[in-house]
Amino acid sequence: MAEQLKKRHEVRIENTWNLEAIFENDQAWERELALIEKEIPKLAEFKGKLGESSELLLSCLQKQDEVFSRAQRLYVYANMKSHEDLGNNHYQGMAAKAQTMLTTLFEAASYFEPEILEIPEQLLEQFLKQQEGLQLYKRKLEQILLEKEHTLNTQMEEMLAKMNDVCQGPEDIFTLFDNVDLQFPVIKGEDGQDIQITHGRYISLLESRDRQVRRDAFMGLYHTYEKYKNTLAATYSASVKKDVFLANVRKYQSARHRALFQSRIPVEVYDNLIDSVHKHLGSMYRYVALRRRALKVEELHMYDLYVPIVSGIDYKVDFQTAKEMVKDGLAFMGQEYLDILQEGFDNRWIDVYENQGKKSGAYSWGAYGTMPYVLLNYDGSLNNVFTLAHEMGHSLHSYYSSKNQPFVYSDYHIFVAEVASTCNESLLIHHLMKRAKDKKEKAYLINYFLEQFRGTLFRQTMFGEFEKLTHEMTERGEALNSENMCDIYYSLNQQYFGQDMVIDREIAMEWARIPHFYNAFYVYQYATGFSAAIALSKRIMEEGKSAVEDYMKFLKGGSSMDPLKLLQTAGVDMSKKEPVEAALHIFDRLVEELEQLLDD
Repeated sequence: MAEQLKKRHEVRIENTWNLEAIFENDQAWERELALIEKEIPKLAEFKGKLGESSELLLSCLQKQDEVFSRAQRLYVYANMKSHEDLGNNHYQGMAAKAQTMLTTLFEAASYFEPEILEIPEQLLEQFLKQQEGLQLYKRKLEQILLEKEHTLNTQMEEMLAKMNDVCQGPEDIFTLFDNVDLQFPVIKGEDGQDIQITHGRYISLLESRDRQVRRDAFMGLYHTYEKYKNTLAATYSASVKKDVFLANVRKYQSARHRALFQSRIPVEVYDNLIDSVHKHLGSMYRYVALRRRALKVEELHMYDLYVPIVSGIDYKVDFQTAKEMVKDGLAFMGQEYLDILQEGFDNRWIDVYENQGKKSGAYSWGAYGTMPYVLLNYDGSLNNVFTLAHEMGHSLHSYYSSKNQPFVYSDYHIFVAEVASTCNESLLIHHLMKRAKDKKEKAYLINYFLEQFRGTLFRQTMFGEFEKLTHEMTERGEALNSENMCDIYYSLNQQYFGQDMVIDREIAMEWARIPHFYNAFYVYQYATGFSAAIALSKRIMEEGKSAVEDYMKFLKGGSSMDPLKLLQTAGVDMSKKEPVEAALHIFDRLVEELEQLLDD
């Protein structure tokens, strides 16, 4: 009989996150929702008056901060409760209420930016001099002025705000379909017992030493997606059309330009990433050939990519041990950082294990003034130990940012979102490699590190290239369908893996299962963030306290400055190719070192 996942109510409370710290219960949430729904109309009282006085402008900004911060707590609580079990209709209903509330809020505040842009800049400067309290919002106002050519009139902004629910539709449809409706088949595990493929188990099945298990998991997953390829293609196409529509309406050159402009990232950074990775694909081909030789297979298939190429080492780590491993690996960060990390471990920041209906994957989330929360689906693998380090990196970034920035600048830009998380991973892998007992364990860990490069720097860049191509097709007026998307994705895999890899046709469906594609042009930042993190972790390990102090300035910075400038304060310049190139050279050296270790 197939192993069954626990139902949500069967999970021990110490293995769940403490959402009661946000709202004591659902009734408290409902009461706050009713109160905030009465506050939202008060924002409209400032409409048409922002240019009348500095006092009114300040009052409006302060009211926005109050209402938006309270609304954020409502939204985060409802959605995280729904993620505990996506089949729970009660919490799906609460999440829907929160989304409607947020749409109403955006609509009520939609006049703000167009009206700011109507105030003569000379008068705005006068307001800033007159009203000391406005100095806090100086950067916010300057950022709005930069958006001038992309901001519409008040009526159009109100209309776009009303469309927020509609724009969220493709992602909502995919999330429910992928996590609730989609059922994967049961296969035979290594022990011959039935085991059902789930999102949480899939990678661990691909890491199996039994090649038949790997193949069955791979085929079972992608043949399931293939049954719904037209539905999934239509869903993703609708998301791309939404991106293109919003870019056109706001007069951006493209959907990609619009996405990058939110963080003030030149589009050349995106193109430089793809170009740099393309130049180093020879190293990936060399690694693929090494993997084929090490696994002693005549043909290397896509389902052979995750199994460690060094046999005889089986990392199975219980959660308590995983926490200790992460703490030891992050010792370079100093006692204060470690104390906050321990606080997260002790005070239920983390929802640990998979249960029926739980959202797949992992994330860190929270609201201003709450603890940062982590969703895991911990399975005891080494990969999940690194996932813990990764998500706690996000959480400590959020912790420091919220503690050191006012609400208006507390959210860090998406471009830097993956830096702290990946820096934690880099520090951890170097710690483990340094402590390796013998050549075999070191080879195993180098292989793991190479897989981080492959899965983040190479794979996420490939994802980014797929997004670029599909959006460009839509912008040219070409229809996206399952056939041409599969063709594009298959060709990219051929390009990125080379001739030593058998590109199984099933991998052409992988685009259909990537949730981040519904947050357009996000994934490239995993690759740029990885490159920045490799550079920063190297500096921390080599320079110690001074590098940590600079890094702390970055963690505490929130969005108080543009992300490229913020990274420069920590010692890395992502406007140039050098950090990506330097990371790729490390990949080159690691491949060479692994070849030597395996040949000895």
